[in-house]
Amino acid sequence: MIMANNNNKDKCNVPHLRFPEFTGEWKMATFGDIAKGFDYGMNAAAKSFDGNNKYIRITDIDEVSSQYLYDDVVSPDGELEDRYLVKENDILLARTGASTGKSYLYRNSDGKLYFAGFLIRANIYKHNSYFVFSQLHTLRYKKWISVMSARSGQPGINSQEYASFPVYTTSLQEEDKIATFLKLLDERIITQNKIIEKYESLIKGLNDSLYAQYGDDVLTSFSSLGFSYSGLSGKSAQDFGSGKPFITYLNVYSNNIINEKDFQYVAIKEGEKQNVVEYGDVLFTLSSETPEEVGIGSVYLGNENVYLNSFCFGIHIINTKIAFPPYLSYYVSSTPFRKFIYPYAQGSTRFNLCKVDFEKASIKLPSLENQKRIYSILSHIESKTETEKSLLDLYNSQKQYLLRQMFI
Repeated sequence: MIMANNNNKDKCNVPHLRFPEFTGEWKMATFGDIAKGFDYGMNAAAKSFDGNNKYIRITDIDEVSSQYLYDDVVSPDGELEDRYLVKENDILLARTGASTGKSYLYRNSDGKLYFAGFLIRANIYKHNSYFVFSQLHTLRYKKWISVMSARSGQPGINSQEYASFPVYTTSLQEEDKIATFLKLLDERIITQNKIIEKYESLIKGLNDSLYAQYGDDVLTSFSSLGFSYSGLSGKSAQDFGSGKPFITYLNVYSNNIINEKDFQYVAIKEGEKQNVVEYGDVLFTLSSETPEEVGIGSVYLGNENVYLNSFCFGIHIINTKIAFPPYLSYYVSSTPFRKFIYPYAQGSTRFNLCKVDFEKASIKLPSLENQKRIYSILSHIESKTETEKSLLDLYNSQKQYLLRQMFI
């Protein structure tokens, strides 16, 4: 496909990048002008999938691909009315909460699908639905969502407000060609995500399998491997934003090895006593609103002295004759370890890790030699995964560039 830069400065409503066979200005309309419905979904709880009727909620829309997630398919537990069925050219929009603005375009392959009450449905007619859907991934849309949803403490956008979103349209032939082009790129991004998911699944499966095979070699405890320390203390909101690097809660929660490109900064005075994270330290989340998020572990393998979020704690590994710190990054993310640590999360409305009992509890590790072998195997696959993630970043950057250039 050949595209050309649009250098016609006399026309305002034209994109910067355009297929050369198309001319003329685009028209501005509102979402409500080109779509009908803007209906709210059914207020029903979810139940186990009945084999036929699927139920789509906000959490069932993938954050990255905007597609329906098949991880946990459920059915609606209520009267199944046809008016709640999602059909061709339907776009669903999240209307409340942190995911306000999230969107989904129905695909026939998703089958019989009912939509939930926190979603709004708009049906596109006389225009290409994928062309319109693509405009819901532009920076212009994200800025609009940010402004419209910031009216109160709980973000939210109602159907009338969604209907007011400015949408640009052109001839159906141009819309079809743009949609076809972007769909090809989106499909490549989806494929790339699946490649990464396969590698991550392989790492998880191998990690658990190798631990099951070699994990009974050494009986020890974290208190025997080193000593624990707390995160930052005595800090207020004004102290954050500049200064020394520190590891965030999310960095520990999201990575089995700390991401050194994702540090934030905190003011540390000369001579101030704060615990410093060192190479090989094992870090854990200490507190959360759900027990599943307590005790999530990560290992710091950097050489820079950094600090740690106050809702986390660290264990400095001293006994390196028993434990190989890089391997521990896989151990603390293994299924057996997650089952082991779960009972130490205590609380009702907020859960905290019973740190003293956890550190003294017996754990089993492979021999030092096997730890190094397992780490070598898994880290080799991990490096391949990182290469695939870099490629995904390039595809996503390309898509964002095209969305900026091909739309007004």
